Amino acid sequence: MEEGRPLTVHTLNELLLVCSLVLLVAVAAVRVSSRSGLPSLLIYLGIGVAIGQDGIGNVVFDNAELTQVIGYAALVVILAEGGLGTKWKEIKPALPAAIMLSLVGVAISVGVTAAGAHYLVGLEWRQALLIGAVVSSTDAAAVFSVLRKVPLPPRITGVLEAESGFNDAPVVILVVAFSTVGPVDEWYVLLGKIALELAIGAAIGLAVGFLGAYGLRHVALPASGLYPIAVMAIAIVAYAAGAMAHGSGFLAVYLAAMVLGNAKLPHWPATRGFADGLGWIAQIGMFVLLGLLVTPHELVRDFWPAVVIGLVLTTVARPLEVFVSLLPFRIPWQEQVLMSWAGLRGAVPIILATIPMVSGIEGSDRVFNIVFVLVVVYTLVQGPTLPWLARKLDLGRGMETASDLGIESAPLEKLRGHLLSFAIPPASRMHGVEVSELRLPPGASVTLVVRDAESFVPAPSTVLRRGDELLVVATDPVRDAAEARLRAVARGGKLAGWLGTGNGPAPH
Repeated sequence: MEEGRPLTVHTLNELLLVCSLVLLVAVAAVRVSSRSGLPSLLIYLGIGVAIGQDGIGNVVFDNAELTQVIGYAALVVILAEGGLGTKWKEIKPALPAAIMLSLVGVAISVGVTAAGAHYLVGLEWRQALLIGAVVSSTDAAAVFSVLRKVPLPPRITGVLEAESGFNDAPVVILVVAFSTVGPVDEWYVLLGKIALELAIGAAIGLAVGFLGAYGLRHVALPASGLYPIAVMAIAIVAYAAGAMAHGSGFLAVYLAAMVLGNAKLPHWPATRGFADGLGWIAQIGMFVLLGLLVTPHELVRDFWPAVVIGLVLTTVARPLEVFVSLLPFRIPWQEQVLMSWAGLRGAVPIILATIPMVSGIEGSDRVFNIVFVLVVVYTLVQGPTLPWLARKLDLGRGMETASDLGIESAPLEKLRGHLLSFAIPPASRMHGVEVSELRLPPGASVTLVVRDAESFVPAPSTVLRRGDELLVVATDPVRDAAEARLRAVARGGKLAGWLGTGNGPAPH
């Protein structure tokens, strides 16, 4: 490349080469973001901007259609990873509130934000409605990454995580409708399309998830490394099937992954780690790509319009949608305030902003620039202040921060049993518990303990310690009860079951 001449990227091969060169830098940025508390979104976007046009790399990339395709693929992986990490017991009571936020809340947010963009900034109604729809989607990656680091009551995290997984579907339908050349469908037609696509996506996602979980639990794969691949493949099949059936593929992949994540599949810790790694790669690639697509010198004129629209969104539209949507549920005002501030935006709105660009809608470049600036500015404001606000509202006090047991399960098909293995975490209350005090159900027993690189067969009086690795053999009928009991002791100690600090078999 000649000195001073920009590197123009047009094809997928050229784009993959550029992204591969920056991947190691982006991975290193994970460490920086975790230490500094700066949202990783901004670091990855910054890397893309730095190597792109007007940056030190001077890479010119303007393929909005390719960005949209890769962004959709990354979003599928991110939703699958988020669904796998969603606990059904936490999200179940939050489903009605999350559905209201994803339907009624989105409608309120679109209307209020579009009105602010039209009357305060002077955008045409189509552009204003596009911005209102695009920024009404809370970002799954941002919500999952931030909330799981903040000890909050399960109801709050359940509502926000479910909302971020559900509201992509209606928002995509609205953005596509507003991006269609010609007149926009009537509101009742849009409402019917949203209801139909959500119903199809939900049905397919649940069906694929349950069928996939049943198959993985009853078929022993030849290698443990195939289980993580199979789980992600099933989730992606759910998206493809939902989209091909003209339903919501995003809702399908999230629900299928949630079913798989709560099915107690074999080799679950390895699967969870694999999905987490794929989620990081998807986020890094997507954010860097979006940073490449933007042209920094064009953002200057749209900075203040983006700030004004973002102010309307965060201080008026979001609180109003939370208040109205959650009115039937009598949720305390402190939790409503936190939910209003926790409506985090991330890469999803920026990806959705490429839809009108691909469709050739007039003013779509400005819509993209406004959305980009809005997401960057308000992610920088909301992300770091969320833990502070939770403390000020006295939410999360006394919540347990100890991690759950990562129990690895391998089926013993011919013996009709299961081999459970796990390590006792540092903060686990299983430390100091004797083997007999685990009170495992008949048909399950601790067969081996590995301590300080030495293995031995434990006696009933053997005291377990932090860092011990345990091997538990359980027959098919008691496999689930044995795992539940181990998790209960890890959370509640030897008295779990007597004091209501965990589930498990009743004491003998």
